[in-house]
Amino acid sequence: MSEIIKNIVVVDDDGTLEGIFTSEIFPNEDTQEMTVYIRNKSLMDYAEKCISHFNSLSDDITDEICHGLIESCQEDYGVNEDFELPEFENVRDILNYCWFNTMTVDIPENDGINYAVGGESDWGEVVGFTIKNGVLVYVGFDYEEYLYNDYENYEKYL
Repeated sequence: MSEIIKNIVVVDDDGTLEGIFTSEIFPNEDTQEMTVYIRNKSLMDYAEKCISHFNSLSDDITDEICHGLIESCQEDYGVNEDFELPEFENVRDILNYCWFNTMTVDIPENDGINYAVGGESDWGEVVGFTIKNGVLVYVGFDYEEYLYNDYENYEKYL
């Protein structure tokens, strides 16, 4: 069925699919595997395009995501009040304190790439980022909100 997405199953009565893919940039807590959620089977090819986009994010965008994660942590330390964000030599060191485990693929608009990537953090909040029309538009806690809604001026931690 797909060479990129493995173990595909239908997870609800609406036909939403769930599968596993390998993240080439962001590690999960114990693995490079992530779960992808796809609205229906007709979006399978599109989901593969989103995964390819995700796995080829530039170093600049990856660093921008990491800066956004640091800023969102500093703004709201989450439920773990004992967590203190250390100073980093490299912005990507934040990835030692948070990890991504899901991608949600949205219906394409104007042939654009739209998806949200979500995960968890040591400071006790969910974290994620949103790509709309192939562009990073949001990093923070409300990443799925930005996937499903159209905002003229995206608030972003960048």
